[in-house]
Amino acid sequence: MPQLRLLPRRAWAALLSQLLRPPCASSPGAVHCHSQVAKAVLTSQLKPHQDKPNFIIKTPKGTRDLSPQQIVVREKILDLVVSCFKRHGAKGLDTPAFELKDFDIAGQFDPMIPDAECLKIMCEILSGLQLGDFLIKMSWKDVRHEMVAKKGLAPEVADQIGDYVQCHGGVTLVEQMFQDPRLSQNKQALEGLEDLKLLFEYLTLFGISEKISFDLSLARGLDYYTGVIYEAILLQSPAQAGEEHLSVGSVAAGGRYDRLVGMFDPKGHSVPCVGLSIGVERIFSIVEQRMKVGLKTFLVRTTETQVFVATPQKNFLQERLKLIAELWDAGIKAEMLYKNNPKLLTQLHYCENMGIPLVVIIGEQELKEGVIKLRSVASREEVAIKRENLVAEVQKRLSKS
Repeated sequence: MPQLRLLPRRAWAALLSQLLRPPCASSPGAVHCHSQVAKAVLTSQLKPHQDKPNFIIKTPKGTRDLSPQQIVVREKILDLVVSCFKRHGAKGLDTPAFELKDFDIAGQFDPMIPDAECLKIMCEILSGLQLGDFLIKMSWKDVRHEMVAKKGLAPEVADQIGDYVQCHGGVTLVEQMFQDPRLSQNKQALEGLEDLKLLFEYLTLFGISEKISFDLSLARGLDYYTGVIYEAILLQSPAQAGEEHLSVGSVAAGGRYDRLVGMFDPKGHSVPCVGLSIGVERIFSIVEQRMKVGLKTFLVRTTETQVFVATPQKNFLQERLKLIAELWDAGIKAEMLYKNNPKLLTQLHYCENMGIPLVVIIGEQELKEGVIKLRSVASREEVAIKRENLVAEVQKRLSKS
């Protein structure tokens, strides 16, 4: 009977190198392959009796490795965005666009109601991310076309267009433009202004009008927009009182595109649409940069552990194992150090560093009295509870946090 044994590391490396070799490569010079695995290039140059194999591991182009802290931040951002979308009745749709999170409303509805909700969603997400002050610049595709491209306006009117392109503001600016005969006498521009006024009424009811600035200098640069367009920017906090805010870039954008869907429909059916996109990658980069300079946008926890099981004395591994098994069986996220006799200070420091909220402590005195000490990591307060009430008390505290 043939004997089975584990292969040494060098043999496994050589085998793996052969498995990852592109099947279409008939010679060492062949480099083309459709295998996704082959994108992570692993080459092995092994010599007889060589102690350390020479591996060259490359990350596939267009990708990068993320640390546990980076993954936590990324998940928090995505969870906040997705939960906001769901709160507004969104249905999920998976696409290859991994850098953006989109929310779109399609269908024939009364004017400006869906548009106002999209702006509300954008405000909720940016406020929830706690990235600092932000502003949503908004314009109108048709009005801007009328004023900037000069279509339908007399030459003498076009000479004065720059006055409004430099202006920005809220409903007051819209009302001011209503009073301008150069615009009110142009049907298409007037229709746009009427919708803008209605939109600002809805934004006021949503409580977000102060976050919206009507700005005719805004241009999204995409031809498929047919109505309101908007773009969110973060504002850098001033170093001193009275100093002007500085923009640090766009993190979200969107608008109305009533004719885009019809371009892909074989029968040319028109489906009015309005939507927004959240720049997840841009937001992640901003948060990551702030973390590097010590600014905590999120409380970054790499685990979701709720309870840590500790002991101040030696030879209590079995009791800790009993406690942690009881917590696990109750659906509580718990962990402990994988040592027979860890120091209590080491265990408590671990909880503080990892952000674990509760510590269960068992020792000789607690075992003798049939109690467990429950410690709050934040306040460092400890209370003794009956052993049989452990799970109920932990669940009670966790429900309040």
